[in-house]
Amino acid sequence: MNDDAPLLIETEDNPVPPNHVVGWFESVNRKRLRYAIFKSDAPMARGTVVLLQGRNECIEKYYETIRHFTARGLWVATFDWRGQGLSQRLTKNPLRGHLRQFEDFEADLSIFLETIVLPETRLPFCMVAHSMGALVALSMAPKLANRIERMALMAPFVELSNQKLPTWLIRGLTGLFRIAGLGRLGSGQDRFPRPFKDNALTTDRTRFNRNIALYTQHPELRLSAPSVCWVSEMLSAMKRVTQFDHLDAIKVPTLLIGAGNDPIVSSRAVENLANRFRAGRAVIIDGARHELLQEADRYRIATLAAIDAFIPPDQEDAQPEIALGQAAGVQSV
Repeated sequence: MNDDAPLLIETEDNPVPPNHVVGWFESVNRKRLRYAIFKSDAPMARGTVVLLQGRNECIEKYYETIRHFTARGLWVATFDWRGQGLSQRLTKNPLRGHLRQFEDFEADLSIFLETIVLPETRLPFCMVAHSMGALVALSMAPKLANRIERMALMAPFVELSNQKLPTWLIRGLTGLFRIAGLGRLGSGQDRFPRPFKDNALTTDRTRFNRNIALYTQHPELRLSAPSVCWVSEMLSAMKRVTQFDHLDAIKVPTLLIGAGNDPIVSSRAVENLANRFRAGRAVIIDGARHELLQEADRYRIATLAAIDAFIPPDQEDAQPEIALGQAAGVQSV
């Protein structure tokens, strides 16, 4: 990385939201991570959404969502995970999605909360996380009770779906590669840009093309296939966070939002997870694919309605399905 001042990138159809602060913070192993805070124009903030991205995502991908929350009077605090976006990359090949150990992600989040969110934003703090970010939130959740009021986790990365090999075999093979010192090897090919047809992420062509244009014009923001070590660490975390003893330790009220037509994380896995711990409940958006906040409006609006009914916690008895009303294709479980 260079030493230029931190910045936020925009494209013609994806302008930067106004009223923001952008900067760097230093995490473990002296890795420099980019963060941004987006402030609402409301005279009194209703709280702060800590927005956690998934793999191969960046702050820029969430401008539309950030505008939604700031229009509600909420501030948004977010950052690029180590190894992606404009945060410091971890291998000589900057496109290689790598992770040394899952605890580094937890440290990134903890340091972000303590050094940026707590002193610079407004209470109460709620967390909205997608996929890999939701897995980190689940892993950290037993330690978050005194900092985070509520969590809304979309398509949490708790199970691999549609894999050619069973999970137990992938776990064993990646473990052997790491023992042999090959953990930094890529686990697949770089297939960017993928065509819209049959993509796993969204049914919305406009938002799909917007994100492809962002990564095409600014390739420094994107990743290719993850490393063997990344896959191994994710699988270990998935196994750990779905254990009853871990889930029983979560006291933060948690809304799990599954995508009914998600080929990456099955909605059944999300339902099963919600049924395993008392603080969790699930809403399934029928027909949606993995990236719920990048989806067509009929799915995206339903997702945001569920989140809006749940956070901020100013109505203790708020129920997501009440706010959704008669929205088609939504199941509460």
